[in-house]
Amino acid sequence: MPTLVLPFPSIDPVLIEFGPFAIRWYALAYIAGLLLGWRMMRSLVATDRHWGATPRPTLADVDDFVVYATLGTILGGRLGYVLFYAPGYYLQNPLDALAVWSGGMSFHGGFLGVVVAMILFARARKIPLWTLFDLAGVVAPIGLFFGRIANFINGELWGRVTDVPWAMVFPGAGDAPRHPSQLYEAALEGLLLLVIARILVARGGLQRPGLIAGTFALGYGLSRSFVEFFRVPDAHIGYLGPGLTMGILLSLPMIAVGLWAITRALSRPAGETRP
Repeated sequence: MPTLVLPFPSIDPVLIEFGPFAIRWYALAYIAGLLLGWRMMRSLVATDRHWGATPRPTLADVDDFVVYATLGTILGGRLGYVLFYAPGYYLQNPLDALAVWSGGMSFHGGFLGVVVAMILFARARKIPLWTLFDLAGVVAPIGLFFGRIANFINGELWGRVTDVPWAMVFPGAGDAPRHPSQLYEAALEGLLLLVIARILVARGGLQRPGLIAGTFALGYGLSRSFVEFFRVPDAHIGYLGPGLTMGILLSLPMIAVGLWAITRALSRPAGETRP
């Protein structure tokens, strides 16, 4: 047993209630991620030194894209959870799939939803798709950071039993101290990937379309797979094989695509935007 167990900060998942209506930290995490990501994307597009001769979206394009990104995140995240994590339940209870307020969102589903939204938006506005992917890759860690903090506040997606001195006893997870795996994910998927993306931007990464997007996909896949060794897999799924969880399985394609996108970007002259 650990010599020190940190107390879990019992924060009400509901920030404010107005009769039957409630504002939850989880909803605020989505709102904060979208708003801050939108502001950062506008700043990137408006800064000439980041682009050189590389074509970029306009500020109006960025403003309109927020609607596409929001729909892609929510619809993709919910559909991904339904298909990847609980298909049997929702097959028997199809109307529950619409109950987004009850919880259940998948990052991998949200990621695919945003990719589809970006493809549709880029075609409609005739924007270089890889450039749009790169901008999303810079700002996505913001939403991931706030989302994982919200998971921690909700006391969900906790880690495995451990004796590390920063272990915590989570409500509903028994008396055993556990890894605060939500904070590990916030640090790796959020803060670390944001720092890496900003370094790439400062070094001309946006002039090599696909480099930052590939780095994000690779970095998320590796970070998520690493944390899965400290996180308890979903109870209704468990392990898919020795040490293999659904989170790792869904991250493997991201790692492969990320490596391909990075190699592709570095093999082409800076500023080239052809498919």
